[in-house]
Amino acid sequence: MKPEIRTALIMGAIISGLVGGLGTYFSTLDQPDDFTAQDMSKTDKSRFKKAPELVGIAGYINSDSTLQEEIRGKVVLYDIWTYSCINCQRTLPYITAWDEKYSDQGLVIIGIHSPEFEFEKDINNVKRAVEKFGIKYPVVLDNDKKTWDAFENRYWPRKYLADDEGYIRYDHIGEGAYDETEMVIQELLEERAEKLGIKVSAQPLVDIEQYRHGSRTPELYFGYDFAFGRSQIGNPEGFRPNQEVTYTIPDKLHENNFYLDGTWKNLEDRMILTSESGRIVLPYFAKQVNIVAAGESEIQILLDGKTISAQHAGTDVRDGKTAIKEATLYNLVSMEESSSHVLEIQARSGFEIYTFTFG
Repeated sequence: MKPEIRTALIMGAIISGLVGGLGTYFSTLDQPDDFTAQDMSKTDKSRFKKAPELVGIAGYINSDSTLQEEIRGKVVLYDIWTYSCINCQRTLPYITAWDEKYSDQGLVIIGIHSPEFEFEKDINNVKRAVEKFGIKYPVVLDNDKKTWDAFENRYWPRKYLADDEGYIRYDHIGEGAYDETEMVIQELLEERAEKLGIKVSAQPLVDIEQYRHGSRTPELYFGYDFAFGRSQIGNPEGFRPNQEVTYTIPDKLHENNFYLDGTWKNLEDRMILTSESGRIVLPYFAKQVNIVAAGESEIQILLDGKTISAQHAGTDVRDGKTAIKEATLYNLVSMEESSSHVLEIQARSGFEIYTFTFG
């Protein structure tokens, strides 16, 4: 090949390459703005797990069995709770507010009701609680804790946030972190809106006064199975599985222990008063005292040896008495600050008690 022809071919190839490169460069500039935004905002989701399917569901409230299909493509807040848990109850004002605020922007909240006690498996009891707390979002009954296990959960309450592709992007155990949780909700909704080509308006965070915990007595269980390894019964008779035991309150009492008087049947999850009358005495340190109780009855509440005053009475106390009408949580004492006191409950035959919880 003549030198001048070879030179011409080489120059042509160079010019062709330059033109092609410039064409590619300018064609990239012609791409719409959201192309670059989407490309740069992609999140590496390889480190996130997918939310499991809802399994073993015994019943639905505010929804039906099509729920799993309805949540596809939505941002989902899974709230694992049980209705007699005071910590769960304190989170509900925030969750119901988020439902009202973000449901039309692509957020779906699912309450996974995983019971601690047998009575919490009754759908009628759960329906009453759903109505009481103003819950409008779907609630599923996870009575055998199959979904609880699918999430590998061990706590009440617990919140998981999944994005529109089903990846769990955030979870939180217990109360608190409400601002943080809501900011993640907003972030995931913005991600979804960007993919769909829609806009979501920036909104201020929900403004609800948060319950402030102080030092307090730990939760105390009356069921021998629940109290295993953490027994706080102060009577020397202790727990006697499946027996009726006559208890007498000793002279010396210790804080954070409960003491029984009368005859009580010991069951795995609770105690039932079988004598005509009986008492529970509890030296404690806390702001609030609650009980989970059942069996239709009326109990008398004393604080430091006197009928509890209206100033210190909990929301479920009237004139020093609490009417036990259903199996649920009852607030007996409510104060501004944590302090030491002695609570006494005077009860009649048939009264059932599961636990003391404190705030």
